[in-house]
Amino acid sequence: MSVFTDETRERAREIIARYPADRSRSALLPLLHLVQAEEGYVSPAGVTFCAEVLGLNKAQVGAVATFYTMYKRKPTGDFLVSVCTNTMCNVLGGQEVYDTLAEHLGVGHDETTADGTITLEHAECLAACDYGPVMTVNYDFFDGVDASTAVGVVDELRAGGRPMPTRGARLCTLKEMAVQLAGFADERDGAVADGGPGEPTLRGLLLAQQHGVSVPGFDPNTPIRSKAEADKAAAEAKAKAEAAKPAPVEASTAPVKGGDGASAKVPAETSPPGDAQKAESAGVAANAPAGDRKPAGDSTGAQERNLNEASASAGGATSADANETGAQK
Repeated sequence: MSVFTDETRERAREIIARYPADRSRSALLPLLHLVQAEEGYVSPAGVTFCAEVLGLNKAQVGAVATFYTMYKRKPTGDFLVSVCTNTMCNVLGGQEVYDTLAEHLGVGHDETTADGTITLEHAECLAACDYGPVMTVNYDFFDGVDASTAVGVVDELRAGGRPMPTRGARLCTLKEMAVQLAGFADERDGAVADGGPGEPTLRGLLLAQQHGVSVPGFDPNTPIRSKAEADKAAAEAKAKAEAAKPAPVEASTAPVKGGDGASAKVPAETSPPGDAQKAESAGVAANAPAGDRKPAGDSTGAQERNLNEASASAGGATSADANETGAQK
């Protein structure tokens, strides 16, 4: 069983101290990243470590570690290469990129090269459809890749290089990334000095500038208010809105002459319910809650008829027999 370093134990205490004493189990997610930063994956020893420092049992820790895909349950390479093959990226060639890398590296999904450098991952979606096809290396993006450029990236990684991602900071290893995800700064020189937004990200802003579209009264130089200032402004706006509300309409008590000449009190007309209230009432009336014995919207008679027709067909009954059965029902 692995014994974690004193630095890891000190960092674990620092992570736990970020949370209230009665909410210490909230520290579990960053703690799992922390043990992954030391071992390269969440090992059984890592699960035990997290359970001990948080006062949990190993089943509780294991349930969380197996739920999130960012926690690896077996040794992972220095660089996790994830290729998106979901709908948009697939149409643009993502599957070809993945297949080429799998053949070039000699590994399949969630497998690591013999030199321990690269783990290949078949990703469902990397949330960058406007840059497709995309792949990530330790969660940093390489946009608009094809089979050739993807092979070039992994070859440079295996040769000891650090190719620059299309967006974001310069690459780090999976262990270095796990330290950051645990909540500690990247101490490498110039670690966050590079990178920037891609063209599709800025497209909406550029169109707004070209066509003079802006939010009325927006001043980009306006400083961000503190919470106290924002709360005060909200309270003032609420008070102003309350003051602007019209006074409630009271029933008229002016006497009028009835048909027999007697005085009568006529209440003032009240406003009909709003459209939203009408729609809600109509929806409730038209959609009775489903019973426990059948799906909503299905009648028992229709279900029985369908079952009988299916049974008749399976028993060799003719379509005429089935129709007659349905008509009788």
